[in-house]
Amino acid sequence: MLREDLRNVAIIAHVDHGKTTLVNEMMAQGGVFRDNQQIQDRVMDSNDLERERGITILAKNTSAHYKGVKINIVDTPGHADFSGEVERVLKMVDGALVLVDAAEGPLPQTRFVLQKALELGLKLIIVINKVDRPDARIAEVVEEMQLLMMELDATDEQLDSPIVYCCGRQGTSSLDADKQEEDLAPLFDTILETIPAKEVDVDGAGQLLVSCIDYNEFVGRIGIGRIERGKLKVNAPVSVCNFNDSKVRTNCRIVNLYQIEGLERTLVEEAKAGDIVVFSGIEGLNIGDTVCDPAKVEPVQFVSIEEPTVEMTFSVNDSPFAGKEGKFVTSRQLRDRLYHELLRDVSLRVNDTDQTDSFRVCGRGEMHLSILIETMRREGYEFQVSTPRVLYKEIDGVLNEPIERFVADVPEDMTGPVFSAMGNRKGVLMHMTAIGSRMRLEFSVPSRGLFGYKSEFLTATKGQGIMNTIFFGYEPYKGDMQRRNTGSLVAFETGDAVTYGLFNAQGRGTLFIGAGTPVYEGMVVGYTNLADDINVNVCKTKHLTNTRSSGSDDALTLVPVTKMSLEECLEFIADDELLEVTPKSLRIRKRILNGELRAKARFKDKNR
Repeated sequence: MLREDLRNVAIIAHVDHGKTTLVNEMMAQGGVFRDNQQIQDRVMDSNDLERERGITILAKNTSAHYKGVKINIVDTPGHADFSGEVERVLKMVDGALVLVDAAEGPLPQTRFVLQKALELGLKLIIVINKVDRPDARIAEVVEEMQLLMMELDATDEQLDSPIVYCCGRQGTSSLDADKQEEDLAPLFDTILETIPAKEVDVDGAGQLLVSCIDYNEFVGRIGIGRIERGKLKVNAPVSVCNFNDSKVRTNCRIVNLYQIEGLERTLVEEAKAGDIVVFSGIEGLNIGDTVCDPAKVEPVQFVSIEEPTVEMTFSVNDSPFAGKEGKFVTSRQLRDRLYHELLRDVSLRVNDTDQTDSFRVCGRGEMHLSILIETMRREGYEFQVSTPRVLYKEIDGVLNEPIERFVADVPEDMTGPVFSAMGNRKGVLMHMTAIGSRMRLEFSVPSRGLFGYKSEFLTATKGQGIMNTIFFGYEPYKGDMQRRNTGSLVAFETGDAVTYGLFNAQGRGTLFIGAGTPVYEGMVVGYTNLADDINVNVCKTKHLTNTRSSGSDDALTLVPVTKMSLEECLEFIADDELLEVTPKSLRIRKRILNGELRAKARFKDKNR
């Protein structure tokens, strides 16, 4: 039968192109909210980190109703580090809205998500968003999208995908680039016309592919997916299988079954093919599993998620301040939390090491891992992490490293510093395009060359530059590269930093801490422009004399300290340093805290 009453659609785009804002308006005009209901901006970004950073991290489901048709909408992340979320949720939908900023045009993540949608043969609707921007260049962006689709080997039918022009913030759309209608009716009509009703086998044996996993302390793992065939009923026996595993689990039952209505999950007794449902009651459920009728056990093939490119070591905090601020500090608690994250994140890899208190964590990029670190510290975990390292591969006997596609939009007079920096980082220029008064530079550059570059890029472009990256592939090793050209200011002794000691230390470089901050030997308190580390005593006090008055230190003026975010700390730390993460503090420290032992180890490394 044809499910004329249902459409399943994903919204995919590059970060900050307006997906979540458009979903807000689609829900508002699709009957999700009451007429007098107060709606917060970006209501789908329910996670605290998502709202703080202004990005979508987790794919989320909602629905709207239009002309008697239920439209299931999947809002997806736009940042490249969370593209694993996009890859798996595309299996739940029959079509996609490809959102493109009317001024910025298609960017690296646009290429990635569009390629995945084309490979799955999804029906596409090109949505040119933010058409009200004063710098919008609608005709050029449409042409760029057509060229991109041709480059990605789109079929003739996909090249003829309809184009809708939207202003997500105002909740308007149109099929005419020069005039906006009063609402999103043109967009909704295009969805119903372009994305066909799915033909499903409602009377066949039940079959559902698990595309997402949620977790609740009361009911355990919660599966989310689309019913591919037949019906699923509450308390009916089901089997669980996986395309990549021959094992079949029997005697399982669905205890609770929900359908998504707006932002709510509505309890139902049964659901049929085509519906996106949420269910609980099956222990040990994993992403990629197939829940099916015991009479016909057929696993559904799951998409192949791209492998991680960056690794870090998470270990138990062993600094002198260990255990003072965190709630969960043991290796068992750290291990359980990291492996628990694998239930939700298919792009993450966690492995034990030969040390019982250390774990190897691999992800899609620095932000991917930094979000995990920030989430854990907010939950009360205390641990330490190493500097990010890229994952090398040996292909046909040749060492290969991950390469990123780096795109920078900068003013014309600021291209020089970008070219210079990319040259030092083994980058190769691929394209250079003039866009108004700005230049778009596209490079292929080793992933390790971009570690720590974001802050340098913003400084070099005086905050006017925009940079984006996405994984490009593996290429032969490009040679040695210096990660950092600055040294660290390292605390000489344990105690509280005082004004007198900081005043003497600030002449050596830039400080991270102020007066009264507890420090310990081996803790990094700042950086110097010299290549080597410098030991400083920030706890040093002025000796009392007969002629010293109590206010003689009032004239000492300290330069404002540099406060670094979590991402900046991860970019800064050198190979011989660690980042101590607690719910209240971020401290950079040396692996070897004792100065003498650290000097001996450095001497041995030089003589090897």
